[in-house]
Amino acid sequence: MVSKNQIKLINSLQQKKYRKLHNLFIAEGKKVIQELIDANFSLEHLFVTKENLFDKKYNSEFISDAELKKISALTTANDCLAVFKIKEVNSKTSSDLELALDNIKDPGNMGTIIRLCDWFGISKIICTEETVDIYNPKVVQATMGSLARVEVLYTDLPDYLKTADVEIFGTFMEGKNIYKQELPTKGIIVMGNEANGISKEIENLVTQKISIPRFGNLQQTESLNVATATAVILSEFKRSL
Repeated sequence: MVSKNQIKLINSLQQKKYRKLHNLFIAEGKKVIQELIDANFSLEHLFVTKENLFDKKYNSEFISDAELKKISALTTANDCLAVFKIKEVNSKTSSDLELALDNIKDPGNMGTIIRLCDWFGISKIICTEETVDIYNPKVVQATMGSLARVEVLYTDLPDYLKTADVEIFGTFMEGKNIYKQELPTKGIIVMGNEANGISKEIENLVTQKISIPRFGNLQQTESLNVATATAVILSEFKRSL
């Protein structure tokens, strides 16, 4: 049974300020929860509506479907929900290729981008402070467990880029055709906000502008979804390896 205090706490974790206050976040679904457990995230509570979903050593708390619905952040509740402690970021970790996000707002896009980085072996993402919180329940869900393997750092992105000693690539409609460029194995790739693209301040720090060309006859589509564009960009950077 879930107590009233537990319901209040877990529901509050849907908001960033309370996640920060309690240093906790929620995850739903067996795959996502198991991935986080395997990555040594500290498990605080584990609620299940079915028996034998997890190893007995995790001390699952059996609850009803109705109780799970009260604490779930999903429109249709899953069969399990866990509360984890937020991990401290180890900013020393790095990869040859890094992704920088300039004010990404949509949780679904953010979660998909984290999953893409996991797929393409990008171990570090650097974000502006205004970028959506990775522990937003919708972001956690969209990562499908990849959150456990990708480090995400929130910082003053312009300052971070100013100290970078690698080439900085930015995605722009007027940039050079990415399919015709020789792309390095090291560098920082900047992806911009869904509506406004890369901000002027960060644009001034970009050393090479790149773009994904349109091949349609009419060429009336204004832009690609940022997560879709990220998939194409990362694929091209990794293709020559």
